[in-house]
Amino acid sequence: MSVPANQSNVHTKTLILTLGIVFGMAILVAASVPLYQMLCQVTGIGGTTNQAEYAPDVILDREVTVLFNSDINGNLPWKFKPVQRRVKVKVGEEALVFYKAINESDKPITGVATYNVTPFKTAYYFNKIECFCFTEQTLQPGEEVDMAISFYIDPEFVEDEDVDEIKELTLSYTFFPVDDYNKQFE
Repeated sequence: MSVPANQSNVHTKTLILTLGIVFGMAILVAASVPLYQMLCQVTGIGGTTNQAEYAPDVILDREVTVLFNSDINGNLPWKFKPVQRRVKVKVGEEALVFYKAINESDKPITGVATYNVTPFKTAYYFNKIECFCFTEQTLQPGEEVDMAISFYIDPEFVEDEDVDEIKELTLSYTFFPVDDYNKQFE
């Protein structure tokens, strides 16, 4: 029994359309991590902060307390903690704080830090000028280092009615072994 030519064309078009949709979905899946990271950096979604080259010239009277948190992935044999737990800064003022890391293993280990700011709606205004989180960190066996963060809160913060009630925010870091971190994005 033969299939009429117009029905064969319908099957071919359906097959091509289905394969096109599957291919398009595969491309979107492959691009989703970088696209999501770009979206988060632009909008502050998920507590992603901004990067800046320098602090603004304007320092306002409004003060915000910034709390510091630290975590370590279970596969990383480091100690990692903020040197100071909190700092009070004026909006627009550049602040410099440190975290301490110690490699407790007997071999060099490279780690990478992820970060966020909570409440998430404040992340858009949190700007890092320098941060250990911008690059991978390699610590030699037993090495202890102080890692710096230079940041400010954008003066536009005071103009946003959605953050009027915010008096403190938290900057959190989690360190991972670089291999574990990279596996998340393969």
